Amino acid sequence: MKTLITGGAGFIGSNLAHRLLSKDQEVVIYDNLARRGTEKNVTWLRENHGEAFQLIRGDIRDAQRLEKVVGEVDLIYHLAAQVAVTTSVLDPREDFGINALGTLNVLEAARRCKNKPIVVFTSTNKVYGALEGIKVVDKGGRYDFANVKGISESYPLDFHSPYGCSKGAADQYVRDYARIYGLPTVVFRMSCIYGPRQFGNEDQGWLAHFLISSLLGRPITIYGDGKQVRDILYIDDLLAAFESAVEQVETARGRVYNIGGGRENTISVWVEFE
Repeated sequence: MKTLITGGAGFIGSNLAHRLLSKDQEVVIYDNLARRGTEKNVTWLRENHGEAFQLIRGDIRDAQRLEKVVGEVDLIYHLAAQVAVTTSVLDPREDFGINALGTLNVLEAARRCKNKPIVVFTSTNKVYGALEGIKVVDKGGRYDFANVKGISESYPLDFHSPYGCSKGAADQYVRDYARIYGLPTVVFRMSCIYGPRQFGNEDQGWLAHFLISSLLGRPITIYGDGKQVRDILYIDDLLAAFESAVEQVETARGRVYNIGGGRENTISVWVEFE
């Protein structure tokens, strides 16, 4: 299959492109290269794969250009996004344009294709909000759920922040295009993903940010009491899940999957870094 990766020069996108190219698959990267570090990822891909992939410098808000690109592919990994909650608070209109309208542009382009490409969308666990209906207990160095082991896909949605709203709206559009238009779409609501080629700053990619700061002797700001817990998943495991969904798309189409490392791979600041 010919695969399009929107945001293919980012953290997840460049790792995904590398994985597919290593299997001699045809890859098109669509990225506006606006984020610092993306050009380095493109250079890294060129060093490893030469001219084996096509790079199109474009914006997902450009519906006409996107439609021309989508019309030539069989599979779309839609990863392009505005990724920081803080940025969404500062400029909610741009956040909406990229995350919500940009995703609608991808879906509309796919809907108009004769071959109906598979669309895999990376959503976020932020669509569940603050989980205010679940009791939390203090276990010394970390917090934990009192009465549940995890959150299922059936848990009520409760978008928090402009970022949560824009990604949540996109999430629901992707799901509904499978129901209304028969488009083979799959949604992954992701926890904290980490691994190589992650930019790592205070707003996004926090685990990489902590590690890089520690290695370089930079100060780290801990918000709250440091007992808050995050579920982490290594990038290669996420990509394996992507591929599994594509291989079994007749089962996965129209479905939403929470994807993370599970309870055994949750960390808090004080437990892990004391």
